[in-house]
Amino acid sequence: MTDWPTDSADPLGLDAAQMRELGYWVVDRVIEHFETIAAQPAIRTGTPAELRAALGGPVPRSGGDALEAMRTLVDVALAHMQHGDHPRNFARVPSPSSYAGVLGDWLATGFNAIDASWTGGSGPATVELVALDWVRELLGLPEGTEGVTTSGGSLANLTALAAARAAEGPGVCYLSDQTHASIPRGLTALGFVADQVRVLPADGDMRLPVAALAAAVADDRAAGRRPGFVVANAGTTNTGAVDPLVELAALARREGLWLHVDGAYGASAALCEAGRRVLSGLELADSVVLDPHKWLFQPYDLACLLVARPGVLKGAFHMVPDYLADITAANDGEVDFRDRSLELTRRPRGLKLWLSFRVYGVDRLASAVARGIALAEHAQRLIERDEDWQVVTPAQLGIVTFARHGADRREHHAMLAGIDEGGYAHITTTSVGGYAALRLCTINPRTTECDIASTLERLGIRVEA
Repeated sequence: MTDWPTDSADPLGLDAAQMRELGYWVVDRVIEHFETIAAQPAIRTGTPAELRAALGGPVPRSGGDALEAMRTLVDVALAHMQHGDHPRNFARVPSPSSYAGVLGDWLATGFNAIDASWTGGSGPATVELVALDWVRELLGLPEGTEGVTTSGGSLANLTALAAARAAEGPGVCYLSDQTHASIPRGLTALGFVADQVRVLPADGDMRLPVAALAAAVADDRAAGRRPGFVVANAGTTNTGAVDPLVELAALARREGLWLHVDGAYGASAALCEAGRRVLSGLELADSVVLDPHKWLFQPYDLACLLVARPGVLKGAFHMVPDYLADITAANDGEVDFRDRSLELTRRPRGLKLWLSFRVYGVDRLASAVARGIALAEHAQRLIERDEDWQVVTPAQLGIVTFARHGADRREHHAMLAGIDEGGYAHITTTSVGGYAALRLCTINPRTTECDIASTLERLGIRVEA
């Protein structure tokens, strides 16, 4: 029998009773948050001075009361933020996280788990591999597709494009003016120069036009440039638009282009029938990004990158420094996730997604996704009842944009001031094709039809027939 030492003198240790008391307090506060979120402000913003006064001060030289410090975090820090899980948070893309996802994150944090090498984290690595393969299957991507989790869509898209360029070599990247702003930024960070990034105007439906793309590819070839990559959208952040994926995939195959699909927002809609119809062709992509912390009800942060060409990620990111040589996968089914992105130290983000699939099942998750799509369609019907307002872009994948006739962005913003200031709901203004608009993103399954109607009424929209 191993003789383990028992005379630990951990200067940071707490006894079991203290840990339970503090831990149960945290659990109670989180459950209280879930139960009362609708009665809380959707957003609350403090001033730097008042927050510094409550949270700052001199460096603590000696320990204090843990419960008092945690109360300050809950009552001050966590009270001054946007609540992505609030049923009337319709701004940008909310994060309506589920309790099963929270539990998975707690377990990962409590066990101080890491998912960088197979030797150091074979269990968490297997969980991530399984969860990624479940996502692959639900999106219809081919067997053998490989993946990795990252913090969010920005880093996942950058990782995909870095891997694609490492595999294919330099080339021109084509995208529409509706592509998420993080992608041009990521291309710049990767060293793409100005004539290697072609931003094409979207068509009237806010989609990347195939004919214009084909013409741009031909122009670049004629000018001696190598066309290399196409970034398509599967649910734009602004309007929920989906590019013509089937046609883009056909063009990419003919021209030898890498087709990357940014589905950070919308790809999760493939879980339900209504979403699958809109997302036809997603399965033809060379790489796809999806953010489960958006529409798969995970707490921040979690994105999935899937690459249909095996070995591309490892080819781009593999490293074996001397101090890691003895924890390198033997290439017998093992995966070192440090070889699939720029991260070496990695949180095991897959645990919460795996647990959510196991707790809820795909059918319940799909039902929750379908509800988000239906809620935006419900909002559109209510807006259309008031002749002083118009729908700018129809409900698409849980997003609808609309405007009061003749109002500019400043006037729209003024309409939101009372709603945001009081915390009843959170909405954002936007611009669609140069047209000022308001925007609702309705992906929280806890949102009710009454939440939609009462929010629209506070904007001055007459929702009664």
